[in-house]
Amino acid sequence: MSDRSIDYAAVFQALPGMVALLTPELVFADVNEEFLRGAGRRREDVVGRYLFDVFPDNPNDPAATGMRNLAASLRRVLDTGERDAMALQRYDVENPERPGEWQVRYWSPVNAPVLGPDGKVVLVVHRVEEVTELMRARGGPSGSRARVLEAELYTRARELQELNDRLRQAHAREREVALALQEAMLPVSRQSLHDRAAVRYRPAIGALNVCGDWYDLVDLVDGHGVGVSVGDVVGHGLGAACVMGQLRSALSAASRVSAGPAQALDVLGRYAHVIDGAESATAVTTFIDFDHGTITYSSAGHPPPMLVHADGRVECLDKATDPPLDARPDPIPRPQATTTFRAGATLALYTDGLVERRHEDVDTGLTRLADSLTRHRRADPETLADAVLAELLPPGGATDDTALVIVRL
Repeated sequence: MSDRSIDYAAVFQALPGMVALLTPELVFADVNEEFLRGAGRRREDVVGRYLFDVFPDNPNDPAATGMRNLAASLRRVLDTGERDAMALQRYDVENPERPGEWQVRYWSPVNAPVLGPDGKVVLVVHRVEEVTELMRARGGPSGSRARVLEAELYTRARELQELNDRLRQAHAREREVALALQEAMLPVSRQSLHDRAAVRYRPAIGALNVCGDWYDLVDLVDGHGVGVSVGDVVGHGLGAACVMGQLRSALSAASRVSAGPAQALDVLGRYAHVIDGAESATAVTTFIDFDHGTITYSSAGHPPPMLVHADGRVECLDKATDPPLDARPDPIPRPQATTTFRAGATLALYTDGLVERRHEDVDTGLTRLADSLTRHRRADPETLADAVLAELLPPGGATDDTALVIVRL
């Protein structure tokens, strides 16, 4: 059966359980029949209306938190694009046949995003399972025990909700620290490149907006060129970011005084040996000489830069590849190679999060990158960088960190 022959409206109506579709403004876009039955509402009373106009908190219960908790969950889904399963909720519902009469109800809600082509949330799937009967289990000699279990279950659910709130607040504070750390460690200035360069930095899904990937752009001391580098430290979060900051700073300093990129990576490799957490870190650095139209490069276990010539020919800079920073014996010098370019060419440096996918050969990702760079080569660097990320990263975000530097030569 082809996708075109599936009646998705019928599938939605047949879904087991109470299911509603909400817009980002929390307006009901659609509900299935079971939702209407469980809520005791007609379609015209629900669809097109704001969620909390249809289902407000019980005004007779000053301790009611159902509306606040549901709103917080839906906002998390909209902000993060990730599914959110809520703790058991008491959320009273007004009797539609007797206005002013409120029924005590218990629910187990789950909220999930529907992503558009741009990766943004366009709808939220709100699915609820009513557990009121379970909570109100009564009858016979077990009635007293059931009431005790009911109270215990509800108390534990409230405690879980409060714990989750505290954890989210702690995570928000840690994220603020992470963002400040990232801003302090990654360069803002693009040196003499100005508007000829674009940089992009994307943490993995679930990361704190900091990661072990880094980039750097420095003016070389001879005044004839610029050093452009990217690197990758294994891991995510604050620990990897701290190692990243140390390695980036060391390579930035070494590039300014080294005779070439290989010598700069030699210095960085020796430094990496004494840094905890720098195991298997990789880096690639290029020295661009605009006066002579040359790029000299060296790689320590890193994916090769790509040079897209003005005529669309793609050159993979893979002639000077060596093991990762801490994985080679001294004092053997690292290799370096040189290639030429003409005005209008584009250089791209990146980390493996841009091209590697599970169960896929890395050459497939490299081919995909080369194709994207070629098709968009006439765009300005900022537009080109956005186009590459849009085409190569999954809509919901990558599972690995990604750094990208685009330089118009």
